[in-house]
Amino acid sequence: MDTLVNNAGIFLAKPFTEYTAADYAAVMGVNVAGFFGVTQLAVERMLVQGGGHIVNVTTTLVEHALSAVPSVLASLSKGGLQAATKSLAIEYAGRGIRVNAVSPGVIQTPMHSAETHAALAGLHPVGRIGRVEDVVDGVLFLENAPFVTGEILHIDGGQSAGH
Repeated sequence: MDTLVNNAGIFLAKPFTEYTAADYAAVMGVNVAGFFGVTQLAVERMLVQGGGHIVNVTTTLVEHALSAVPSVLASLSKGGLQAATKSLAIEYAGRGIRVNAVSPGVIQTPMHSAETHAALAGLHPVGRIGRVEDVVDGVLFLENAPFVTGEILHIDGGQSAGH
């Protein structure tokens, strides 16, 4: 196993007081517990083979919350992945395993209907939503940057820089 990309995730945007215990369990189960189990197995294998690379997919909402997108469970779970990225990067740097993350803004996927694209584009200073290829390019950049570990690469059209 050369590279693990932790891309699984659930995103629920609603006011904090409207989240249910089931919402919490689902989001934390996929976004955190899923990451934990898969990554633990990958690290064990990477240690045996002498190295590897892990890329976690988070969200730019962790560092740049938006009042228009209430999303505390995404920030809680994906923020945990960002912290784990840095911790694991330091823990395994001397053993040949790099750990990085990409932090996307809104990406054009089936999760967002075409009617919402124009409004969602306004969340990004570049004036458009991201494409899957933008995220893939970020992952490939990190894959081909052997001196980079512990990095959170924002792929968010400038959203994390502010407005």
